Amino acid sequence: MNTGDRIRAERDGETFEGVVLPSSTTDNLVLKLDSGYNVGIDRAETTTTVLEADAYDVGGDDDDTETSEIEFEDDLPTISLISTGGTIASTVDYRTGAVTAQFDAEDILRAVPELAGMANYRGRVVANILSENMRPSVWQDLADAVHEEIEAGADGIVVMHGTDTMQFTASALSFMLETPVPIVFTGSQRSADRPSSDNVMNAVCSVEAAMSDCAEVLVCMHAGESDETCALHRGTRVRKNHTSRRDAFETVGAQPLGEVDYESRTVTFRREYTERGQVDLAIQPALEGDVSLLKYTPGMDREMLDLAGNSEGLVLEGTGLGHVHSDWIEDIAEFVDDGTHVVMTSQCLDGRVCDRVYDTGRDLLDAGVIEGEDMLPGTAKVKLMWALANADDVDATMQEPLAGELTERSTPRQ
Repeated sequence: MNTGDRIRAERDGETFEGVVLPSSTTDNLVLKLDSGYNVGIDRAETTTTVLEADAYDVGGDDDDTETSEIEFEDDLPTISLISTGGTIASTVDYRTGAVTAQFDAEDILRAVPELAGMANYRGRVVANILSENMRPSVWQDLADAVHEEIEAGADGIVVMHGTDTMQFTASALSFMLETPVPIVFTGSQRSADRPSSDNVMNAVCSVEAAMSDCAEVLVCMHAGESDETCALHRGTRVRKNHTSRRDAFETVGAQPLGEVDYESRTVTFRREYTERGQVDLAIQPALEGDVSLLKYTPGMDREMLDLAGNSEGLVLEGTGLGHVHSDWIEDIAEFVDDGTHVVMTSQCLDGRVCDRVYDTGRDLLDAGVIEGEDMLPGTAKVKLMWALANADDVDATMQEPLAGELTERSTPRQ
C-alpha cells in the first residue's frame, strides 16, 4: 500500500474508503474521503484492501523521501516561495486532530499543482510556525531571506504566512525593505483538508500578483466568499476583520489596491503604486523591541499605562479622534520628558486622529504626543519599532508617509 492508492480500511466494525495521503506519523493511516475531508485511523488492528493502485498522485509512495525536482524554463519568470508556516503550509496532526505547521515550500508546490507552468520556482523555509508564535526576530530573518532572493534574481516573492498576524509582518517588511519587485503575502483561512479551503486560489493569485508590475509589499487573499477574485491589499493598510471567513482581510479606509481574477488570471490595480524597477533594492532590518501598544478602555487601571509607558516607544489606541482619560495626561508628559516616544492612534476602523478639536486632545499634544494620523495601531507599532532603530528624527519619521501607511486625507470608501 502506497501513498496515492485508493483503499478500503476496516477497523472496529467501521469501514472507510479513500485515497492514502502522506502522514506525519507512522502510527496513523490518513485517507482523503470522497466528501473531500480527511480522516486519520490508528493503524493498529486495521485491515486494508487496495482498491486501485496510485489512484491519485499526492506526492509519491510511502518510501519516497526525495524532494521534488522543479524544472526551469528560460521564458518564465522566477518566483521565490518563502514559507513561514501557518494554515496554508500546514497539515492535520491526526494525533490531536489539530492543524499544525509542517510543510515546506516544495510541499506547497506538490499540494498546489495549478502553480506548475506559471513560473519557475525557488523554495525556501524561514520558519515553520503558526502565526501566533511570530516574533520580530523572525521578521528580520524573513527580510534577510527576501533580500537575498531578490539579489539572486527572483522576479517576485510569495510569502506563505499564517493569517492571524500577517498584517504585522507585512507592515514590518514594508518598512525594512525597498524592493524593485513585488513581495506578496498570502495564507489560508481554511486548511487543505477542508473542501472549502482557499489555499489553492490564494496561492495561484499570489503568484500572478508576484509577476505583476506593482513593486510593493502586498497581501493577497479572497475578495469574497466565492472563488472569483483575490484582493490585493497594501501591506501597511490591511487588517484581518473576521476570524474564519475566506474574505477576512480588508483595506482600511479604502477599497483594495487591486485584484486578481482567478479564472482569467488577470491583475488589475485601482490606484497609483510603486512600479517594478522604480527603486533599488535596499534593506534596513534593525528594530527596537521595547515598544508597547496599549488600547485605552474606560476605567482602565493607570498601572497599565505605567507598565507600558516605561518603554522606548508607546503607541496608544485611543478613543475617537485620539483620546484617553484626562487623568493620564500628566503621566504621559512625564514619559515623553524621560525619552519615551508616544504615538496616538484611534481604535475606530476608519478616519484619522485629530487632537486639536477637544481640550483633551490639545493637552495631549502639549504633553508631546505624536499624532498617528490614519495609521492602523498595529502598523504604527511596527513603524515605531523601525523608526527608533533607524531614523535620526523619530517624531518626524512617524508623521512622514514611507510605505503607504499614511494618506493625505481620509475619504469615504469608493
